[in-house]
Amino acid sequence: MKGMDGLDSLQSKKLTGNIQAHLFPTKKFKTVLITVFIQQALEKDSAAKTALLPAVLERGTSNYPTFMDLKRELEMLYGASLGSDVVKKGERQVVSFSLEVVHDRFTPGEQLFKEGLSILKSVLTDPLLDNGSFKQEYVEQEKDQLRKEIEGLINDKVSYALERCVQEMCKQERYGIYKYGDAETLKVVSPRELYSYYQELFRRSPVDVFVVGDFEPEEAFRLLEQSLVFSRSSTSSSLPFIEQNHFRKEPLQHVEKLPVNQAKLTLGYRVNTVYQDEDYPAMMFYNGILGGFPHSKLFQNVREKASLAYYAFSRLDKLKGIQLIGSGIEVDNYQKALDIIQEQVDSLKQGKITNDELENTRRGLINQLKVIADSPFALVNYFLDALVGQRRGNVEDLIGEIERVQAKDVVEAAQKVSLDTIYFLRPVNGEGGQNNS
Repeated sequence: MKGMDGLDSLQSKKLTGNIQAHLFPTKKFKTVLITVFIQQALEKDSAAKTALLPAVLERGTSNYPTFMDLKRELEMLYGASLGSDVVKKGERQVVSFSLEVVHDRFTPGEQLFKEGLSILKSVLTDPLLDNGSFKQEYVEQEKDQLRKEIEGLINDKVSYALERCVQEMCKQERYGIYKYGDAETLKVVSPRELYSYYQELFRRSPVDVFVVGDFEPEEAFRLLEQSLVFSRSSTSSSLPFIEQNHFRKEPLQHVEKLPVNQAKLTLGYRVNTVYQDEDYPAMMFYNGILGGFPHSKLFQNVREKASLAYYAFSRLDKLKGIQLIGSGIEVDNYQKALDIIQEQVDSLKQGKITNDELENTRRGLINQLKVIADSPFALVNYFLDALVGQRRGNVEDLIGEIERVQAKDVVEAAQKVSLDTIYFLRPVNGEGGQNNS
């Protein structure tokens, strides 16, 4: 994969233990970022356990038994930062561990990259154990935090409505599983069960390491091989393909009632185009013109002109081939809002695209891609998307494709889009919408 804006190329190599290492050398940053990704298929019975793992592993290792011990060691490396998370990429649940250290050239005589790798390996492979399992105190505390995160989703009604639409739309698919799992499954996870699951996950799941910064590739590969490799199976578990094509004869309609002041109307569409497809750039335009920018049809016609929504936007999941339209409305405006949203979708199918809409979207998409080069974290996320989505080419290639997209290409992409689910979150009392909750 070539670089962008003068950055050097991404170089990949398989390390011992079937670990894939990917290096992106660049002089643009004063830090070096190391990120480890462990991919797992989203599964209902394991999602909560997978989400719990990084938090427990960060609590302490045999070398650094408490979080404060670990934090003090990071401070000794001139304030190195360590973070972990779980992200949803299509139907994959990806555990990530990131360590960012100041480049060695700013600290003469120090070996921050090497020392940072040692800390990262300790967190990944040398957890604090108690009688052959994770420390119960740490597990119970992190279970409580994760439970609050899962149950707290309902407090952010915009995110809640989007997530619930996905759950109803993809009830029979992995994509319908929340990235943190569910509270009921989490409740029964024991320290011993979690430790056993951790051992299997780290032994068999695909592992990729990305390093972004100013370094000599051969030296970086050598340090990774020396400092980060851990015991694994010689072959990684194969991950299932991401399901893409599901069709309904009629859209599913689901209404949910909660004590809310503002109703949320969310529409789920199957766009039948994913990241690796040739017409993906055209689908980017479709989403951008429809609801991805302030100049988009949803914002201008639903929110500004008709005053039917407090907000209106569209969001594309390029790895799954799904688009969500989110809007906040008065409950009595349900049918009006639904009609005018669908009018915007139909207008794109009919080719009603102005030159301003096309060119403003082109500029907006190119600007979004160009800023990726300004952040090592954004770069790593781009690489992960390309890895999971099996997309070839680099950012410059994608920008080139975007520059060539014409209105007719967008109209062709629009023909593939079909409405799958209408989700309506409405107040407990009041009229409007379908009353089939």
